[in-house]
Amino acid sequence: METDKTLNSLAAKVLERYGIVPENIAVVQSGTIKTVWKIKTREGYLCLKRLKQSYDKALFSVNAQIFISKSGGNVPRVILDKRNQPIVQYDDQLFAAYEWLQGKDLNFGNPADLRIAILGLAGFHRASKGYKPPENSRVSTKLAKWPEQYNSMKNRMLAWKEAAKSRESIPSDKAFLGCVDTMVDMANQALELLDKTSYRDLTAEGSSSIVLCHQDFGPGNVISTDKGVTVLDLDGVTFDLPARDLRKIIGKLAENKNQWDKNTIKAVLEWYGSVNPMSQKEKEILYVDLLFPHWFFGLLKNQFDNNKRLKPVEIERIAKLEKAKVSLLVDLLKRGE
Repeated sequence: METDKTLNSLAAKVLERYGIVPENIAVVQSGTIKTVWKIKTREGYLCLKRLKQSYDKALFSVNAQIFISKSGGNVPRVILDKRNQPIVQYDDQLFAAYEWLQGKDLNFGNPADLRIAILGLAGFHRASKGYKPPENSRVSTKLAKWPEQYNSMKNRMLAWKEAAKSRESIPSDKAFLGCVDTMVDMANQALELLDKTSYRDLTAEGSSSIVLCHQDFGPGNVISTDKGVTVLDLDGVTFDLPARDLRKIIGKLAENKNQWDKNTIKAVLEWYGSVNPMSQKEKEILYVDLLFPHWFFGLLKNQFDNNKRLKPVEIERIAKLEKAKVSLLVDLLKRGE
């Protein structure tokens, strides 16, 4: 295991590639390949990060951050090395440096904080439009892949069902078997509805709906700073529709409150649309994605793929929450709101 002393020595050597003489180096995140240092210099503070990605993947995400920053998006500025490169390769490891931004975390359970976070997400999405990745980067994209993903998740739930049938005496498997058929029905409903939307057109090359989604937009990765709401940690950015990030946020809010709230959904979309307007066709795709039982699948994946045995009450709770959203979302789709 690497000690702070070893890590700080490594950081000092990497900083030489930037022509930076640090006054102080402090480890703020470690324990895996991904490591973050806070560096004090005469000019101020900066962030040095050891990346866990391969070089071609890092090229995609780091250059995306440069593009978003230049397009007016609120993300930390990427610092180039002495050779004017955004990624340093040292000792078979990859590093990137960014300006250090001081700010406060946002509480998504607080409506005022949620509002400015959503405004920040909309600005991030808008600034990401038109990004052209470097030719030698590995492009991350989820465009046009939702039907395949939905079917894959549905089929995994069916496979889990077969596995659970031989273990009905185990309470968690019994609880799962009691609700899995309803979840599969919801997956089929989402697949049918998605096919009736403009999903294929909106995800086609050249569509103005395409953005870079953060994929992990939430507390810790969005802060309020003097520059406004700033989005951090873009390692996982991918091409997709805005619905991808919005679905995760809205679903998390429902999970935390243990209920689906139409007014919350409408408020999130109004805030978002004031910065990056969404068409009715884009909203329909979001409602369909919210309808798919993503949260049931995510929870049960822990039990069947990661061998983390759940309590029956946990399974029953998430299944009840999933079922509670159906009439609300179908109504939103019918009304065209």
